[in-house]
Amino acid sequence: MNRALLRDLSAAAAAALLVLAAVLVGRHIQDTHHTLFVNWPPLFANWDPHVGPGTPAAVAVAAAVIAYGPVLAARLPWRALLAAAWGTAMAWTWSLALVDGWQRGVAGRLTTRNEYLQVIDRFQDIPATLRDFTGYILIQSPDHWPAHIAGHPPAATLTFVLLDRAGLHGGGWAGAWCITVGATACVAVLVAVRALTSEQPARRAAPFLAMAPAAVWVGASADGYFAAVAAWSVALLAFAVTGHSRWWAAGSGLLFGLTCYLSYGLTLFALIGAAALLLGRGRLRVLPFLVAGAAVVPAVFTVIGFDWWEAYRLLEERYYQGVGGIRPYSYWVWANLACLVLVTGLATAAGLGRVAGALVRRGGRPASRFKGWSVSRLDAWPAQARLALLVAAAALAVLLADLSGLSKAETERIWLPFAMWLLPACALLTRPRAWLTAQAVLALLLNHLLLTGW
Repeated sequence: MNRALLRDLSAAAAAALLVLAAVLVGRHIQDTHHTLFVNWPPLFANWDPHVGPGTPAAVAVAAAVIAYGPVLAARLPWRALLAAAWGTAMAWTWSLALVDGWQRGVAGRLTTRNEYLQVIDRFQDIPATLRDFTGYILIQSPDHWPAHIAGHPPAATLTFVLLDRAGLHGGGWAGAWCITVGATACVAVLVAVRALTSEQPARRAAPFLAMAPAAVWVGASADGYFAAVAAWSVALLAFAVTGHSRWWAAGSGLLFGLTCYLSYGLTLFALIGAAALLLGRGRLRVLPFLVAGAAVVPAVFTVIGFDWWEAYRLLEERYYQGVGGIRPYSYWVWANLACLVLVTGLATAAGLGRVAGALVRRGGRPASRFKGWSVSRLDAWPAQARLALLVAAAALAVLLADLSGLSKAETERIWLPFAMWLLPACALLTRPRAWLTAQAVLALLLNHLLLTGW
């Protein structure tokens, strides 16, 4: 066994041990203190071995990707590869969701008491509701918002209100929206990786993005939709800083502004956007377009009367009024990372080990040589080092979210947008079929042994 493979296996084993520790310690805390408020720690899930109509399709998709994914990713024309990646992600996500059946796996997901569809009738007058939105965030408020509505800026709920107004009523259409849009996140990441690094790492990452364990939660949670919007904001910025029109930066800013009004925590996507800026060229040239685009959504909501900063302040208070104030930080600050392992898989853990090495060596050069580390020359780094920097930015965003204490539990869905940007680390691995097998087995076990809450 060569040294590189041994390091990969060691990183994967360490990640597996982290998950095992989170399960054992979590069960002890939940059984003795009842303070975790999850039934199968560290995941918000129940032990429920089952099969369903999506089982044969999920197994077939997994087998096909393992057998043919790496070869097709290397040989298909680029646009055909993007279409194939989206199609595969759709098939994988839909089949996993349907393991739980149509109602339990898709149509009923966004209709439970804490979900967005519960409050659609309260948005008859959208401007008035937005103006009064902050008045219903705290628990003591009369007719307070359910948890997910209170926990997100109103663009999240407004998405489903507008779907309903368009005639796409009910949980089935809402779930289909989240899966269909959420599956495009893998395409956005591939587009950005190709633009900011080179085509080869993007091709190598494609099967891992299309068949990620994260699909268990993309189908069907709103966070899968959020992940796609955030990912496309970075992809458009990658276009802008690599020689395409500066108007792509305006589009990027527009989507980033929307991202911040879908989820407060996704403001941390600015770190991934900053990495894209550093890796590109003509940063100053695109910056005014980026800022102008980013101002549009906040300006619209502010003019209507929604105060983002006031809402965020009230959300922090609401968070500690509920189970967030009871869940122990001392457990979740590391158990959250175990959730992330289950979302991204052992292959990503191994890939992150290689990311660290690529950053230290800067693509194979000794760490003692600091030539080329200036910001002005980052676009000249080797492809592996540029990929490593992009992934490291996502890892830093996750770390900050974790340390904030405002993401205690349920991070298997909350961190989906960040998880998509850790998966490209798998492009640095050798023996892709073996690692893809590990990814597929993990996702299938999770979906068939547990009934996930999202």
